[in-house]
Amino acid sequence: MELLIITGVSGAGKTTAISALEDIGFYCIDNMPPFLMDSFVQLCAVTGDKEKRLSRVAIVTDVRGGTMFLELRNALDGLRSEKTSFKLLFLDADDDEIVRRYKETRRKHPLADKTQTNGGSLLAEAVKEERHMLIPIRALADYIVDTTHISSAQLKERLTMLFLGEATQALSVHCMSFGFKYGSASEADLVFDVRCLPNPFYIEELRPHTGLDQPVRDYVFSFEQSTVFVDKLLDMIDFLLPLYLSEGKSHLVIAIGCTGGKHRSVAIAERLCKHIISHKYRATINHRDISKGHG
Repeated sequence: MELLIITGVSGAGKTTAISALEDIGFYCIDNMPPFLMDSFVQLCAVTGDKEKRLSRVAIVTDVRGGTMFLELRNALDGLRSEKTSFKLLFLDADDDEIVRRYKETRRKHPLADKTQTNGGSLLAEAVKEERHMLIPIRALADYIVDTTHISSAQLKERLTMLFLGEATQALSVHCMSFGFKYGSASEADLVFDVRCLPNPFYIEELRPHTGLDQPVRDYVFSFEQSTVFVDKLLDMIDFLLPLYLSEGKSHLVIAIGCTGGKHRSVAIAERLCKHIISHKYRATINHRDISKGHG
């Protein structure tokens, strides 16, 4: 099991980190008391069914745990003594930025009720107290990410690069084919209508086949308008995907529709999905109406 332990300054982006890590395949647990980590890891190790084992786990623990959080150093030592492999990610930001974020969101700092002030800002004193508590933990970190000057989307990209190696893996693209006669693809972010292209339905020997079969694909792509359409479609997708990625979008659905969802849309959706995968994005495909009819 790949184990990642996340901690750091409150307001530095741990919630954003959880979302980013979930998008790239981590099972994430927020606000776990440190003394439970060893038991949780052992429980994962004895799970009998390999298919049900968790392969990538991220655990967030921080000062929200109160006095329990003070046991983190001991908990990490305990994991090492058990020969448990893990990495420690520390999220940080400068004090002024943390104070600004808390004022913007109007949330209460976890240490606000436990901090004494000498006439100064309660929030600023809480941030200072937390930073003092985290000094020994920060020194142990395998990764330190300072979020002071980066957006949520940039943090997501940074974490994806750290733990997947390819920033493009942060965006999952789902391609689908469908038939307009059975209803529109309401879940799609982008819809392309290919009913303008020559239809294999009108070729008797092709009618029983689908866009997954070579004869149908050969027919669809034998026309200049089809190849020009696909070239322009792929060019547009190549332009759009990095823009969606930079905005922090994690899931995109692209739908290709023809009349019955069996021939043209299937062939073109297959071509699109393979193209997206070749550019190092995660992509899946399904053909919603392939078994329903013709067209």
